[in-house]
Amino acid sequence: MCGFVGYVNQKDVPTTTINDMADRIKHRGPDDDAYFHDEQAVMGFRRLSIIDLAHGRQPMYNRDQTKVLTFNGEIYNYQEIREDLKKLGYEFKTDVDSEVLIHGYDAWGPKLLDRLRGMYAFAIYDKTKNEVFGARDHFGIKPMYYYDDGKTFLWASEIKAFLEHPNFKKEFNEELLPIHLSFEFIPSRDTMFKNVYKVLPGQYFIHHANGETETHRYFKFNYDHIDNSQTVEEDAKKIRGIVDESVKAHMIADVEVGSFLSSGIDSSYVLNEASKLKPIQSFSLGFKNSKYSELSWSTEFAKEIKQKNTPLYMTGDDYFDILPTIMYYMDEPLSNPSAMQLYYLSKGTRESVKVALSGEGADEFFGGYNTYLEAIPFERYQKWVPGGIRKMLGAIAEKFPRFHGRRFLVRGAQPLSERYYRVNYVFDYHDRNKILKNPKLNQDAGAYTKHLFDDVKGLDEMTQMQYFDINTWLPFDILHKADRMSMANSLEVRTPLVDKEVAKFAATMPVKTRIHADETKVSLRTAAEAELPERVAKKEKMGFPSPIATWIKTEPYKSRIIEAFNSDVAHKFFNTDALMDILHEHINGKSSMQKIFTIYTFILWYEVYFPEDTTAKTVDLVRRTQI
Repeated sequence: MCGFVGYVNQKDVPTTTINDMADRIKHRGPDDDAYFHDEQAVMGFRRLSIIDLAHGRQPMYNRDQTKVLTFNGEIYNYQEIREDLKKLGYEFKTDVDSEVLIHGYDAWGPKLLDRLRGMYAFAIYDKTKNEVFGARDHFGIKPMYYYDDGKTFLWASEIKAFLEHPNFKKEFNEELLPIHLSFEFIPSRDTMFKNVYKVLPGQYFIHHANGETETHRYFKFNYDHIDNSQTVEEDAKKIRGIVDESVKAHMIADVEVGSFLSSGIDSSYVLNEASKLKPIQSFSLGFKNSKYSELSWSTEFAKEIKQKNTPLYMTGDDYFDILPTIMYYMDEPLSNPSAMQLYYLSKGTRESVKVALSGEGADEFFGGYNTYLEAIPFERYQKWVPGGIRKMLGAIAEKFPRFHGRRFLVRGAQPLSERYYRVNYVFDYHDRNKILKNPKLNQDAGAYTKHLFDDVKGLDEMTQMQYFDINTWLPFDILHKADRMSMANSLEVRTPLVDKEVAKFAATMPVKTRIHADETKVSLRTAAEAELPERVAKKEKMGFPSPIATWIKTEPYKSRIIEAFNSDVAHKFFNTDALMDILHEHINGKSSMQKIFTIYTFILWYEVYFPEDTTAKTVDLVRRTQI
């Protein structure tokens, strides 16, 4: 598990630049660093040693020294691929998966990606062609970015590395602010920095000698092979086998592996399967004297399966004090409140182990979010009430804000691409018009992601929702914060339920084995019942809760938010009176926590990355970092 940086055709750049770029992401790989230079390309690497600790240094070369690799991640089927390469005459000097990548690309080119199972991002520089190949795993577990303004081409595991390059022009992408305010992330290849792009999940790029960059998708999750003959019992049996095999694959390491543990089914199932292979320590986070703490559940479950559990705690001061640092590590603003818990959970876990398993992905692939259940009444409404009447009722309901059924009628007149709650998740179009200093920037968030619903327009609404989440919420929120918060603490997090083979099976499951009228993750829960106590297998989803909604109403945290809402940054981008109205509504009982938190974290992020535009001292609060 590592981090990498690189650039091409920058002869005027100081030789120390690559070291400075790599040092920016030292947290991703504190164990070792190494570099490559030639007349055309420069590459840097930071290593967190997990497999074959004594070998496997990068950058790594192919057999004739014409290709150079830097790689972040784990390839779980590398031993199988290595045997195929040996048959082609390739010789191996190490037992690391990175050597499979460099020889595999030498043998098969981009077709190598079709063979890989794992979490990865890697870059290969081809000396003979003077081109760079970069790829990212199927679901976006590991990050990769590139900067391309037509003159300068840079790539890195994290955006912050670009700050050290003299030809990187740091510009805020203000046009995307309304999109961020809608989704709490940017659901596309674009980022909040101009000319900085994500390599999308299942995508690779080739940067050519002439300066052109082309991108290709080698994988995209789809529901082309749904088998409606499958039953819950059959799918549950298959899930048990697939999860068991995936956990085994994700346990491969030459260091101790631990596991995150909440009170829910996903992390409990993963821990239980791992504990069958060897004793494994789990780690859980909670709040002292708080109804939001899950520690009693997780501690009791760990005892039941005779595994050690380490409880970790955080306070309101911990939560708010670390926020500027969190925004630094995130690269882009992300307002998921659970990120802070994940940071402290990773920090405490790293004191004992280098690798931890986690349960991300089960909700997306197996149908775990309660919002999927709302498809049932809406599909009935659309079936029995003609579209013209639904539009009329929606228009009438809009005029009566206190009418009890207003929200259902308004949403019932909308297509799913506009109605789904992850679209306009935080602020809807009208709300954005109120708070934006320049409302002309506002845009239709539904139109921004409509293409994803178009991909699956012939399928039922529950499946469309899952497809949307797998292609947006999972990579840009769930996996993004999992990577950043763990790697900020030099901890490798592995997600056995976000896996090529798990997803391959999940894509065949009909709705009836994923979701019932009153129950989510039906087949997964049925599978878990055979392995876990019923109270765990049937437990309602809690997410990663925190008392932040209450903290916002109390001192000293309320004053911090008031200060931010009247800051230079707030005045630059927002109608500050509207921001204060939202805060007062929350204090007076109308829950607006997510709106407040989205604005607050954006302001902190902007102050950290654009300190020249503010008199705030937020940057001074960023621990262990230098902006």
